[in-house]
Amino acid sequence: MANLALLSGSLLLFVLLFMVIRSLIDSAEDKRQLRSRLTYESPYSLRRMLTERLRSYGMLRQHVEELLETLRIKLPADTFLGISGLLLVGGVVAGGMFFQTAKGGLLFGLIVGLAPYIWLRGLLIHRRMGAQLDFLPAVELFYQCYLVTGERHVRIALQRTIEEKRLLGPMQAVFEQLYRNLSVRGDDDASLRILGSSLGHLWSDYFVQILRVALSEGVPVTESLRELLADMRKARRANEQERHRLLEIRVANFTPILFLALFIGINLRYNQANAYFYYLQDPQGRDMLLNALLLIFGSFLLGLWLSRKKM
Repeated sequence: MANLALLSGSLLLFVLLFMVIRSLIDSAEDKRQLRSRLTYESPYSLRRMLTERLRSYGMLRQHVEELLETLRIKLPADTFLGISGLLLVGGVVAGGMFFQTAKGGLLFGLIVGLAPYIWLRGLLIHRRMGAQLDFLPAVELFYQCYLVTGERHVRIALQRTIEEKRLLGPMQAVFEQLYRNLSVRGDDDASLRILGSSLGHLWSDYFVQILRVALSEGVPVTESLRELLADMRKARRANEQERHRLLEIRVANFTPILFLALFIGINLRYNQANAYFYYLQDPQGRDMLLNALLLIFGSFLLGLWLSRKKM
């Protein structure tokens, strides 16, 4: 069984090294194309074939890159994916050695490998909850600055909003990130998408759509902002109720861990020898621990999904 775990770990390590080599090839090819814009690339070239076969990796890399930028974590997406891949390999090897089954190795490796991504999603939901209550005052301040600047210059209104230094909580950092991306990034849709991901609720989606219209068409959006503010003031009480529901979901996510620790602690307290045998040495006991870890991991995933739906 240990040989099977080592074989699985070796295969996953080979896939990870293949992805790293692919990134190096892409970097070298990009530098070569910058030196000569007239370079013709054959459809049967190594880079083209690797790009076609690893297109899903590119989509995953873009998703992780936007998630890290949304959380304002200065970490390259390739580094994050590499760390997750190493944790996946280590989890497969450790799970195979402890549970002595292919199921234990693969499932434990999957749990350990996905743990960093689940942590990022949980951190994003935590920040979204902190920004919900401060979103309405931020939009009100932006609306005032937008009126002062002539109802046409969204970027100038954003700059004035930031310079006022009156944004509450995390909204100052969110608006600064939006203004910086609009000024430097060169892709308004991506910048607005990051804003919507940072806030993650229905009103932020409406606000993003208003900004998208103002930036792309250059038309005044005063009436749309006024209607948005009116609707948000009416729905403030409903938003507070949704916030309480999100808090209940987050508390419920940790109850399986508490019950598992409680039951294991009671068994260790009253019969340590039998508990050690049935939890660590008996195959059925190890399988029970694996199933408990899967249920806890599934509860976290369900909590994240429900929190996203409630936003």
